[in-house]
Amino acid sequence: MSVKGTILAVDDEPDILVAIEDLFEDTYRVLTSSKPAEALELLRSEPDVAVIVSDQRMPGMTGDALLAQARAFHDAQAILLSGYADMSAVIAALNEGGIIGYVTKPWDPTLLRSTVRNAYERHRLARDLATERALLRGLLNHSEDAISFKDAEGRLVRLNARKAAQLGQEPAACIGRPESDFRSAPSGAALDQADTAAIVSGLPSEVVVSEGPLGAERWSNITRVPIRGTSGAIEHLATIERDITEQKVLEARLRQSDKMQALGTLAGGIAHDFNNLLTAILGSLELAAPKIADQPRVKRLIDNATGAAQRGSALTKRLLSFSRSGDLRLRSVDVNALIEGMSDLFGRSLGGLVSVRTNLEPGLPRACVDPDQLELAILNLCINARDAMPDGGTITVTTRAASVSGDADLRDGNYAVLTVADEGTGIPPELLERVCEPFFTTKAVGQGTGLGLAMVFGLAQQAKGRLRITSEVGTGTRVELTLPQSDEAATDDAAAATDGAPALAASPARILVVDDDEDVRHVTASFLNRFGYDETEAPDGASALAMMEQAEFDLVVADLAMPGMSGIEFAAEVRQRFSDVPVLILTGHAEAMPIPNDLPVLAKPFESADLARCVSTLLSA
Repeated sequence: MSVKGTILAVDDEPDILVAIEDLFEDTYRVLTSSKPAEALELLRSEPDVAVIVSDQRMPGMTGDALLAQARAFHDAQAILLSGYADMSAVIAALNEGGIIGYVTKPWDPTLLRSTVRNAYERHRLARDLATERALLRGLLNHSEDAISFKDAEGRLVRLNARKAAQLGQEPAACIGRPESDFRSAPSGAALDQADTAAIVSGLPSEVVVSEGPLGAERWSNITRVPIRGTSGAIEHLATIERDITEQKVLEARLRQSDKMQALGTLAGGIAHDFNNLLTAILGSLELAAPKIADQPRVKRLIDNATGAAQRGSALTKRLLSFSRSGDLRLRSVDVNALIEGMSDLFGRSLGGLVSVRTNLEPGLPRACVDPDQLELAILNLCINARDAMPDGGTITVTTRAASVSGDADLRDGNYAVLTVADEGTGIPPELLERVCEPFFTTKAVGQGTGLGLAMVFGLAQQAKGRLRITSEVGTGTRVELTLPQSDEAATDDAAAATDGAPALAASPARILVVDDDEDVRHVTASFLNRFGYDETEAPDGASALAMMEQAEFDLVVADLAMPGMSGIEFAAEVRQRFSDVPVLILTGHAEAMPIPNDLPVLAKPFESADLARCVSTLLSA
C-alpha cells in the first residue's frame, strides 16, 4: 500500500483552497490554511509536508514572506501563486523563499499539476539524498575501518578520520589529492597499481597486505569496490581497510599452540620409551658395578656410562616439561630465596666472562610452581644469555609483583614476575617467533639441544603462567616469566631417607614383577633379588593374574603402560580379586593416563634405593 505525499495549500480565499483540494486530493494528502501564521504552525507540526502552494497577496503576510520563514525550519518545496504580474515578489520568493516555480491565476490545471509533481519529486530526491548523506557520514565517522572514496583518476573525494589519521593528515587536507602523495614511493606505486587493477576489472576485490618490519607487521584486509555512474562507466572507487593484526596474532598463537600440542604428544611418547631404555641401562650399570669393583679402569667406564645415562634422564625431564606431561610438583615457592640459592650454581655454570646481577623485590608473593623446574628454567635462561654475549657482559635477574586484570592470556589475580635480561646480540624478528619450538637452536652442533626455551615455555603453561620474550638486535634480549601467586605455606621437601642406601628385606616376601619390556622387567627383578626378596616375572597383566591364581604374592610391581591391560586396569583387578596384595606402579610417563591418588607410583628411571624404600614401605604397611 503506497502512502500519499502531503502538500499544503495557503490562500486567504476559501474557494481557491477548495479548488486546489479538488485538483489534488486523488493524488496527494492535501492540507489547507487561509492564514499564513496558521500555515507556519501547521508546518511545524507536519514535518512530512513535501510541497507548499501559497498565494502571494494575503492579509497579514505576503506569500514570499511566508515561504521565507518556512524555509528557515522546513525542507518543503515551494510554489508561488500570483494573480498579478508582480515580478519583484517572484524574485523575492526565489531568493528568500526558495521557490522552484510560480503559477499565475487563473491557473492551467495541467501546468499546476505538472509543477506540483516536479516539486514533489524534487523533495523526495532531496530527502533520499539527505538520508544517503547522513548514512554515509555516520558510516565514515563511526566505522572502525579506514574508508575512502576516489575518483577514476585516483584523487580522494571523501575519507573518514581514521583513514586520514592513517595518512598522517586531516581529512580536508587529503581531498583532491592521490593517496600516493602521502606514502613512500614503493608503497604508493603498489597502491596505484592495485587501484588501477580494480577499476579495470570493474569487480570488487579483497586482499590482505602487511606493512612494517618483520615480526612487528600491521596486517590489513583491503576491499576495493568500483562504483559506476549513470552512464555505466566506473567513476569512483571505494576502499575499505580493516586492521586484522590482532586476528593474525591470534591465528599465529593458535597454530603455535596446535604445533606445541602435537610436538608435546610426540615428546611424551619419546620420553616414555626413553625412560624405559634408561631404566634398563642405569639398572644394568648399577647391578654390574659391584662385580668390577676391583677393576678401576672398567669401573671408570661404568661410571662414565652412568653419568651419560643420567644426563639423558635430565634431557627426558625437559622433554616431559615441554610436553606438559611431566609429573611437576606445583608448590608454594619463595622465588627470591630460590634465586639467591643459585649463586654458586651461576658461578660454576656460566664461566668468568659474565656476571649475574640480581634485583629482587622484597615481599615478593610466593609462586605456585615446581621449584626444581623453575631452577632449571632460570639456569637455562642465564646460559642462553651468556651465549648471546660471547665477549662477556652482565645478566640481570629481577623479580617483581604484578596484579593482572583483563589479560587475554592470564587469569585475573596476583603474580610473581621473573625477568632475565642480557646485553647480547639480540634475536632477529624472523627467529624470535620460533625460539620456543623444541629442537630449534641457533647454536652450533653439539652446543645446544634446542629444548631450553621450550622447557621454560612448558613450565609456564603448566603453572598457568606466561612466557614473553622481547629482543632487539644489537641491544639484547629480555625474557619474562609470569607465575601465579600461591597462598599456601611452604612445604617440607626433605626426603624421608637421604643416605641413598638400598633397604634390604626385613623379612621374606614374594614379589611379582609385571612389565612388557623384558629388559626393564629383568632389571627390576634383579634389584628385588639383591634386596633379598623372592621375585617372579610376568610379561603382561593377564598372565600375572593367572600366576596370582596359582600362587600367593605379598606385593606386585607393575608397569603403567602395557598392551592389552594397562597397569591401572591390572591394579583394579588385583584390588578386586586379591584385596590384601598392594600394587606399586612404575611409569616412564606419569601423565600417560590418569592414576588414582591412592595408588603408589615410582617414576622411571629409578635408583635401586628408591625401589627398595617403596617396596619396604608397602610391605610394612
